[in-house]
Amino acid sequence: MKTQLISLGLCLLGLTSVASAQEKNVPIQRLSSEINFDGKVNEAAWDQLPRLNLTMNQPTYGIEPTEESDVRMGYDNTYLWIGARLYMRDASKITATTKKRDDLPNNSDAFGIQIDGFNDNENGLAFYTTPTGSRYDATISGDAATGGARVGGVWQNNWENKTWNTFWDVKTSKDDKGWYVEMRIPFSSMKFKPDQDDISTMGVIITRVISNGNEKDTWPPIDSKYGNAAVYKSSQARDVTVQGVHPSSPIYFTPYVSGGRTEAYSQNADKTGYSKSEDWTWDIGADVKYAINSKMTLDVTINPDFAQAEADDQEVNLTRYSLYLAEKRQFFQERSSLFDFILDGSSSNLFYSRNIGLTSAGEAVTIYGGARLTGKIGSKWDLGFMDMQTAKKDETAAENFGVLRLRRNVINPYSYVGGIVTSRLGADGHQNFAYGLDGTFRLFKDDYLDVKVASNYDNEDKTKFNESLYGYLQWERRSEKGFAYLFKYYYLGEQFNPGIGYLQRSAMDLKEAKLKYGWVPGRDSKWFTYAGSIDFKRYDRLTDHKLESQTIALDWSMNSKKGYTLSLNLTHDTEGLNNDFTVSSNEGIYVPAGTYRFVYGSVTASTPKTKPYKLEASVQYGGYYDGRQFKTTLAPVMAFSSSFQMTISYEYNRLTFGKRHMLTNLHNLGVKATYMLNTKLSADLYTQYACKTDALTTNFRIRYNPKEGSDLYLVFNDNRYCGRFRDSAGLVYPNFNSSTVLLKYTYTFTL
Repeated sequence: MKTQLISLGLCLLGLTSVASAQEKNVPIQRLSSEINFDGKVNEAAWDQLPRLNLTMNQPTYGIEPTEESDVRMGYDNTYLWIGARLYMRDASKITATTKKRDDLPNNSDAFGIQIDGFNDNENGLAFYTTPTGSRYDATISGDAATGGARVGGVWQNNWENKTWNTFWDVKTSKDDKGWYVEMRIPFSSMKFKPDQDDISTMGVIITRVISNGNEKDTWPPIDSKYGNAAVYKSSQARDVTVQGVHPSSPIYFTPYVSGGRTEAYSQNADKTGYSKSEDWTWDIGADVKYAINSKMTLDVTINPDFAQAEADDQEVNLTRYSLYLAEKRQFFQERSSLFDFILDGSSSNLFYSRNIGLTSAGEAVTIYGGARLTGKIGSKWDLGFMDMQTAKKDETAAENFGVLRLRRNVINPYSYVGGIVTSRLGADGHQNFAYGLDGTFRLFKDDYLDVKVASNYDNEDKTKFNESLYGYLQWERRSEKGFAYLFKYYYLGEQFNPGIGYLQRSAMDLKEAKLKYGWVPGRDSKWFTYAGSIDFKRYDRLTDHKLESQTIALDWSMNSKKGYTLSLNLTHDTEGLNNDFTVSSNEGIYVPAGTYRFVYGSVTASTPKTKPYKLEASVQYGGYYDGRQFKTTLAPVMAFSSSFQMTISYEYNRLTFGKRHMLTNLHNLGVKATYMLNTKLSADLYTQYACKTDALTTNFRIRYNPKEGSDLYLVFNDNRYCGRFRDSAGLVYPNFNSSTVLLKYTYTFTL
């Protein structure tokens, strides 16, 4: 009987694998002749390839697209080629709102392909273009499972890394019948695993976006029950095969030279005031990328410089916990999801690369260099290894950071088990090690089980094993249609403190249960989806076994086929403060220790994201500890043309504590403007004002990118205070804080 039960369990776990195996792989044909790479798709070689027929994903799944698409895919010894004739009955409705590298706005027509080179049904490389011939590439992780955060008025998915870049080309053209795409992706820019017959199997999703109709069409058909992220889910890709491809293993050598001037104010030697300093600096360094084989890549960096990285978004933080800031430095991007060991289902992680080269206060620390090895061992194992060395800065000792990650596919194509080890070793003798085991199992259909255990050792904290344990268990059904649920429990030991990790909370345990039901009405409805959910979360402190926080949230959301959205939220919150909580130190606004229960509600609505002009707005009102909170946000997006666009994010918070006679008004404003002369030259201006600190920051960047691997940057950063605030010594900060002007040039040689 026991043997029969085990066999039945394995059978259920393997249902998805069996079903996938029964689907015949699609063999991609070799090109019969050369393509004149001009974006016109008029060579006979294209017509000799099989046509891939698209199916509507949204607004109505499963029906014929409103416009005709003729998509072909082929290959030669060097490239995977994609050609698309994207017809429009009224070509005047073709919409293009960008020319910028790595920009894929919702209000532009687009065409792209996602490639799951290792066919692991979880990760992918996305390559998209628009009618202007712009290029967008990104890495996709975690099977595009729902999750993310709103930063600077813009939603950012935590499964999408758009900072990643690689070598590929695209050209487009347009006439009165539609627009056309020729895309070529070098096999050296992908990773894949040929079998013993020299056949490589990859997962592929092809997507066309018709902005004017809020429409997405895909090959293969992808059910809209997976929501807006459906077209990025590698588990829904169609398996395709190429034969006899032997990609080269080039060595890319990318040196850089940079120079600039920095003006800044700092406390004088006797700490009686601030004095101005002016520094002229220049620097050199290099990156090396070597494709060891078709499955493994080695990256080496020497004296890396990240001055051209985009500025972080300023946010109003009215919680007791730190804000998560995404990694934007290029070296840490490729296959970054491989190193993920997510601790709480969102931002907390056993490995957080922003700990490398930055102090806890966010100041830059010189990185001498490092190496990263990522890829595949055999057909089942994923490998990630990274080691970085930083210099000493002030009171921060020189440190070495290391991480080793292994994962193995098990049971079915959608499940894996893995392990991770991290180390942080200081020249002052400080040592911190963390290690963990994890597994994700697709049990059946859309049900997933996640299991994690971890611990750490710190020689300064004299870590006790039983107090540094971490455990995580989650069962989730991932679907936007019908009944979905999530049950989660995690435990963070009192001394659990991974040296290269990020913890938003510590010494806690969490219990969460979420129930959701979604509807996809179909062809005759004006609505694309609507859903309701109830979510219960409770955090308890391990230090005193008392409540940290508890929320019960009711949500209702609606999305129309034209693109309008509406969401309603009602939350009952209980907060247990064991210490006073400072809300605004400049104004002396705080919340005394105690237990608080309050209710608040919010409404969020947006106009269609597919239009050149879009507005998203929200209002929240209700309790806030022992006071009241009124919050409103506005986020207009304006695409004036394919050359100029602007995004504004504004947040206003009014907090009143009537019994304690306290009141504060907090404003946060951000303005982003982008001008694109063409697909090679663009200028970005990002100005932010934060009322909480009365700080005004400006980041201006010009980028000239004549070809992949060759970049010229001119960067200007300015930081200043708009009021009179005093530091811890009672000195008034100078209005002007610092400014930097930097010029940087990189060029890639292929060896």
